[in-house]
Amino acid sequence: MLEPAIYPSHTPPIGAIFLNKDGAVLMDIPPNVDPLQMRFAAGAFAGLDRLGLLGLPLIVISNQPGVALGKFPVDKLAPMRSQLEKMFVLAGTVLGGFYYCPHHPKGVHPLYSTLCNCRKPSPGLLRLAAQRQGIDLARSWLIGNIADDIEAGRRAGCRTILLDNGIKAERAQNEWCQPHRVEADLDGASRWICAQSAMTGQGAMA
Repeated sequence: MLEPAIYPSHTPPIGAIFLNKDGAVLMDIPPNVDPLQMRFAAGAFAGLDRLGLLGLPLIVISNQPGVALGKFPVDKLAPMRSQLEKMFVLAGTVLGGFYYCPHHPKGVHPLYSTLCNCRKPSPGLLRLAAQRQGIDLARSWLIGNIADDIEAGRRAGCRTILLDNGIKAERAQNEWCQPHRVEADLDGASRWICAQSAMTGQGAMA
């Protein structure tokens, strides 16, 4: 599932920065769809400001199983997205897209209680964003805070950065869950990506 994107298609394709919402951009306070409760995670404000300087789309990729589990209706996601857009502007940048998966195989809502290819760790949302927005996944980064984020990014062909919140050892035996880089927060991740960009002169390509 997706919300309309701000960025149009690009020719030729360029890289993008994909971001997990809860735990990377925002403090992870489930279900985190109330605009009044949304708060930046540590380092996120500075990190978004720095990433915005690259001129690449900053795209949030988010599992929202609360829809399928009956914790909140799907129409709660529109106000949440609007608040996210405002927060990106406060951080000096623009939300370049918001793609979400409302599914869960053990849900209670009949429309969303299903297996799908968009729920991370599947890479479906990243591939959909790439198709819709003309993004080269091989020149893109995925920044997340759990193993499912990293696996989705790697399966899509992105470089990946794990934000170290104590969960990085989860599913460590799965090679798809091994990040290319580990940083403490989005501020650190943004510094690394910008340094790689400066070295190569190829946007988000490392």
